[in-house]
Amino acid sequence: MLTIDGSVGEGGGQALRTALALSLVTGTPFRMQNVRARRARPGLMRQHLTAVQAAAAVGQATVRGAELGSGALEFEPAGLVGGAHRFSIGSAGSATLVLQTVLPALLRASAPSTLVVEGGTHNPLAPPFEFLERVYLPILERMGARVAATLERHGFYPAGGGCVRVAVTPSGPLRPIALVERGAAQGHRATALLASLPFDVARRELETMRAGLGWDEASCQPVMVKESSGPGNAVAIELRFEHVTELFTATGERGVRAEEVAGRAVAEAREYLASTAPVGRHLADQLLLPFALAGGGAFVALAATPHFDTQCEILGRFLRCRVERRQLSEHAWRFDVHVEP
Repeated sequence: MLTIDGSVGEGGGQALRTALALSLVTGTPFRMQNVRARRARPGLMRQHLTAVQAAAAVGQATVRGAELGSGALEFEPAGLVGGAHRFSIGSAGSATLVLQTVLPALLRASAPSTLVVEGGTHNPLAPPFEFLERVYLPILERMGARVAATLERHGFYPAGGGCVRVAVTPSGPLRPIALVERGAAQGHRATALLASLPFDVARRELETMRAGLGWDEASCQPVMVKESSGPGNAVAIELRFEHVTELFTATGERGVRAEEVAGRAVAEAREYLASTAPVGRHLADQLLLPFALAGGGAFVALAATPHFDTQCEILGRFLRCRVERRQLSEHAWRFDVHVEP
C-alpha cells in the first residue's frame, strides 16, 4: 500500500482527488496522511468526503477514515463498476471536481455509467460547469472519451443545491494527443450569470468586460438563471480557437464589487491573449492526469501553478511518469508527459 503525504505541493484537496483517480484506474491501494494539511481548515470537508464516497462506490473500495475532518485515509479498490450513481455534497462544494475524480475510472468500466452529483456548480476556486462542458470534455473527446454532461440546476456559492448529470460510455484507455497550437480564432463571448440579484450587478460586470477586452455589446450578454437554489452570480469569458476553447471565470461574493469580480476574469483572459499558448494555467492543471493515463502527450501552456506541481508529485507515485518542461517564451512553456510501461 502506497503511503502519501497529503501536505505535498500546495497541500490542498488536489493530492487526494488525484490519488483517488489513480488508485481506481491502477488498482493500487493507498494511505494518505496529513490530508489538506496546509488549508485553514485541514482534513476532509464535505466536497472531499463526497469524492471519496464516489470513488469508493465506483471502485467497490474498502475505505477507512472517511469522515468529516479526518486527516488520514486508507483506500483499497476492488474493481470498477459502472451503472447509476448519485451523490449529494450537502454544501456548495464543487460538483465538477467530484465528477472529475471518478471520470477516468468510469471510462474504463465494463458498463456505461450515469453519475449525478448535487452541490456547487459555480463557486470560487473550482471549475464551473461551463468549463467542464466546453473546455475539458472536448479535449477528452479528442483523446477517445465519450462523455455527455448536462447542467440540471445551477448551484451558486454559498447556497449550493446545483445538480450535474454525466453519462459515460466506456472507451478504454485514452489516446495521446499534442495540444501545442491554438489554431485560427473562431469566436468569443462574455456572459454574466445572475440569479435572484439586481440586474445592475450584471450590467456593471458586462461593462467592465467590454471595456477590458475591447469587445462590442453583442459579444457580452447577461444570462438570467431561474432554476437556482439561492442567489448567485458568476462571469465567464470564452475564447474559441480551432484546436482549443478556453474559459476564464470569476464568482460573485458578498462584499465584492461587480467591477472587481469581472476584472478578475478579464485579467486572466488578457494574460492568455498576450501569449500564444493554447492552454491556460488552470486547464494545464487538469490535463496532466488524462495525458498521463493516455501514456503521454504534449501541450503548450502558461507557467505551471502549485496545483500542477502537486499533480506531478502524485502521478509519480502511481505511475512511472515524468513531465519535461521547456520554456518557449516569456509566457509559454511546453510540457511533455512521458510514461514508461
